[in-house]
Amino acid sequence: MTSPEPQSGIGLEQVREAAGRIAGQAHRTPVVTCAALDRRAGCRLFFKCESLQKGGAFKFRGACNAVAQLPADRAVRGVVTHSSGNFAQALALAARLRGIDAHLVMPRDASAIKRRAVEGYGGRVVLCEPTLAARETTAEMVLAETGGTFIHPYDDPAIIAGQGTVALELLEQVPDLDAMIAPVGGGGLIAGICIAAHALAPRLRVLGAEPAGADDAARSLAAGRLIPQADPRTVADGLLTSLGQLTWPIIREHVAHVVTVEDPETIEAMRRVWTRAKLVIEPSAAVAVAAAMRPGVAERCGAQGAAGVAGGARVGVVLSGGNVDLDHLPW
Repeated sequence: MTSPEPQSGIGLEQVREAAGRIAGQAHRTPVVTCAALDRRAGCRLFFKCESLQKGGAFKFRGACNAVAQLPADRAVRGVVTHSSGNFAQALALAARLRGIDAHLVMPRDASAIKRRAVEGYGGRVVLCEPTLAARETTAEMVLAETGGTFIHPYDDPAIIAGQGTVALELLEQVPDLDAMIAPVGGGGLIAGICIAAHALAPRLRVLGAEPAGADDAARSLAAGRLIPQADPRTVADGLLTSLGQLTWPIIREHVAHVVTVEDPETIEAMRRVWTRAKLVIEPSAAVAVAAAMRPGVAERCGAQGAAGVAGGARVGVVLSGGNVDLDHLPW
């Protein structure tokens, strides 16, 4: 089976090529289980720990794939992006591994820990006002200055294919899943998951997870058209962006449902994962855990009932990142 969205130019072949391209650079992250969290969710949960990925998030996969594909004459001029944190870190690290420059436009209010991490990977940080328009305008200025290549944080075929390797690995590690749940920001992760999962396991259900204060994917699916993000407000700072022109059609076609959760649910889920599973995750990752624990979600994933886990659904939950400021925990 090829790509579920042929016009995007991204299919299972591209995801597999990405997997080969990033092998030896990106980690093959572990899958962790936790009986206490299974009981809370009413199904079997298999946590794909992208919080343990290089750069602390799944985004290194896509960044590594995109940078590796650049021809030498373009790579030498460096790469440019705009990001609030995780993708900036990922691109800075991918560029360093290839020995090229990375110029990262970041909003002034970006997490200090994420900015320090970008600089630690050798990236050049260019600050801008915390608006999408300012980010795009500043990135254009940096592109004109450097002659570098712009790498979009999520709406890019190489990025989507790279993120799809999460599902490729997870289905190898836990081949009989009934569903996968992943957080939705710009949609690169869940779009890549859809491409790989629906090619390899067509009956598997892909569910998105969003903060109620940044629910453009849920509203877009309900309306049947792309609705841009407007004034997002959530503790999950990695999920503030709107869906992209490439990611939205894949999500529209292949995401079964988007579960929205309130910030207190996200914070409680984050605390449960820290204390029960002993995994450090950030709020954006905790959104997916909170969604898995929402009443009725176990049934959507295939479970016959949520009273227990015996015979219930087997659900992969992508823990998208672990870049959290320990001096400013949400609780």
